[in-house]
Amino acid sequence: MSEKILHSYSGIFDTPDEIIHAAEKTVEAGYTKFDVNTPYPIHGMPKAMNLEPSKLGYAALVFGLSGTLTALFVMYWMAAIDYPITVGGKPFFAFPKYIPIMFEVTVLAAAIGTVSTMLFFFFKFPNNAHPLHDTSYMKKVSSDKYGLIIQADDPKFNEDEVKVFFASLHAKDVEPVYYDMEDINASPKIYDKKFIGGLALTFILVSGITYFTLNKLMFMVPFNWMMYQDKLTVQEKSSVFPDEFGVRAPVAGTVARGFMPYEFPNEPELAGEVLLNPLVPTEKNLALGKKKYDTYCSPCHGDFGDGDSRLRGQFPNPPSLHSEKVRNWSDGRIFHVITMGQNIMPSYSSQLTREEKWATVLYVRALERSKNAKESDLK
Repeated sequence: MSEKILHSYSGIFDTPDEIIHAAEKTVEAGYTKFDVNTPYPIHGMPKAMNLEPSKLGYAALVFGLSGTLTALFVMYWMAAIDYPITVGGKPFFAFPKYIPIMFEVTVLAAAIGTVSTMLFFFFKFPNNAHPLHDTSYMKKVSSDKYGLIIQADDPKFNEDEVKVFFASLHAKDVEPVYYDMEDINASPKIYDKKFIGGLALTFILVSGITYFTLNKLMFMVPFNWMMYQDKLTVQEKSSVFPDEFGVRAPVAGTVARGFMPYEFPNEPELAGEVLLNPLVPTEKNLALGKKKYDTYCSPCHGDFGDGDSRLRGQFPNPPSLHSEKVRNWSDGRIFHVITMGQNIMPSYSSQLTREEKWATVLYVRALERSKNAKESDLK
């Protein structure tokens, strides 16, 4: 029979209030090496046990900061030193774009570091043997009971006094817990030759299967069907067409999805006769027209359409929108000019949608009426 050394004395309690009271009395009695085991966390237990804040937070802080600085250094090295590339005129060291990656690496490093510290430093992994394992005490406190242990290496520990102390707390099933010398002297399983061999074999198998899958299997039938399709890639020759060009120009008359081609690109007079403004001069439509006019039209035509360009003579001033010629134009003709441009005025088709163009026409009409009002407009 293997020799056993006393580890602690344990006692069982029935309710959370009893175990909290027992923890408080244990602290008052001067014991410092004791522990409480419960089937679930109990509010107020850290205070009752007079526990200090966990040092695990310091590990999280150190590993988190290490992740932050590592991510910052790696990105700075790649973007500003090793392979600097100008992207959109931004400086090589553009700190704001690093923030998301720094945040992610910080969280990852803190999580991995905290768990590793907890396992290897606090839990002494891989040596996971403990005298309380496989005891009736542990079976009870992991089910519906609450337990207290006082360790034998406590400076105040005296076996007889501890028994009396548990009795004063009305603890049940008070019993000693012993070290098992076989567990103490046993080497951790992680150092076992069979375990190391199995781990190495697993690594080799996983690596081999991964390599075969990515470099061989994916290029075999039928897995390569998605890769080698009967299609032409960019710049690839084609035997179908006489000119052997694989990239073909769109068929004449092809219209991109969501795009409405303009019907009268070179026919301003016809556009003026046929096109009708589908919008009515509501407050919403006029507000939209004003917004677009102020953005795209006012730099040349002026805020009120007088042709007083703000470009300070860089271009010839456009005619006033209040001229008789423009006022006599139909809405469709103004729409045509906005769409196709005129003289040195460029097209605004790429800047304005069809609705925005018609709203701008409404606003131009409002400007014209503001300076050329008729008596009927006042009624």
